[in-house]
Amino acid sequence: MKTKILIVDDSRIFRSAVQEGLSRESDIEVIGSVWNGIKALEFLESNDPDIITLDIQMPEMDGLETLAAIQKLNAERPDDRHIGVIMLSSHTKKGADITVKALEMGAYDFITKPEGGNIRENLEILSRQLVVKIRNYALRCIPAAKGKKPVVKPAAAAKKKVEREEISYTPVVKAILIGVSTGGPKALAEILPPLCERVQVPIFIVQHMPPTFTESLARSLNNKCRYTVMEAGHNMPILNRHAYIAPGGQHMVLEKKGRETRIMINDLPPEKGCRPSVNKLFRTGADVFRQHAIGVILTGMGTDGTDGGKQLKLYGAPVLAQDEQSSVVWGMPGSAYAAGIVDFIFPLHEIPDAIANMIR
Repeated sequence: MKTKILIVDDSRIFRSAVQEGLSRESDIEVIGSVWNGIKALEFLESNDPDIITLDIQMPEMDGLETLAAIQKLNAERPDDRHIGVIMLSSHTKKGADITVKALEMGAYDFITKPEGGNIRENLEILSRQLVVKIRNYALRCIPAAKGKKPVVKPAAAAKKKVEREEISYTPVVKAILIGVSTGGPKALAEILPPLCERVQVPIFIVQHMPPTFTESLARSLNNKCRYTVMEAGHNMPILNRHAYIAPGGQHMVLEKKGRETRIMINDLPPEKGCRPSVNKLFRTGADVFRQHAIGVILTGMGTDGTDGGKQLKLYGAPVLAQDEQSSVVWGMPGSAYAAGIVDFIFPLHEIPDAIANMIR
């Protein structure tokens, strides 16, 4: 069964190039191509795509307005027949701000439109990235494709979901380390405000995003939280009631400087394709805080966080993971669970209380 795609973009050249790129994939079918949100909604009256690629800036009805209308339609449909939305964004500050808002509204993911260089090569790269995101959405959200998804077999050490009252943790917690990717902005917008109401310790977050977008994410979360939420800077001291987000395209690590812990930012090579890397944050956080940290792995594609989580476990720090049902993609938490390093698994909405109860 092919995944059906609707392309929505005001550039005819761009629509044609994306359609050409997707047409080479045997499991993907472009069933429509329109130039603005109004036309997209008209198309949906008589057609049923699985995924819509949605440009942010369009005449008459822009991407956010169109997304809101699609989400309204989704609210009236069964959960397994929701229409997924992948945003097409620019690298500008305005583009990043709108993209973060779209992700918080429930867009599945986003891709940045290439700028400069060879236009044909850029469009080829974008098409390849889009194919990966379409296939991951299909495996997670489309019933016919979900049947093909490999079953994750947890190692014996991994624990099943536990009730909140079963949580017990004795050491004083000095830091919360969070790793997240696909679905992250919406997940963080849900759990960070209530978590910041319940705890005092610094929070460190690696969200897989390009430069500019993490700054927009930090600004959005700062408006929602009691904490000060900021994009981390090099050699920055850490403070309670602060949350630090790794800057896009750079690693955030923690180092002990005498009696003080500081944030270090570097441009070292990606680890397993990720920069910023959850593994690097978890490893350095484990070395600094030892058993006094909590590791949290939320929704995301890939395996980032598993290797670093092993270092947390060596020091006796607990690792929490988001459950599969509430995850947009259960790649990162599923990988950690299969490796046997996860102590507790919770639905997303229960994670703030779970962490707060460990810090009591």
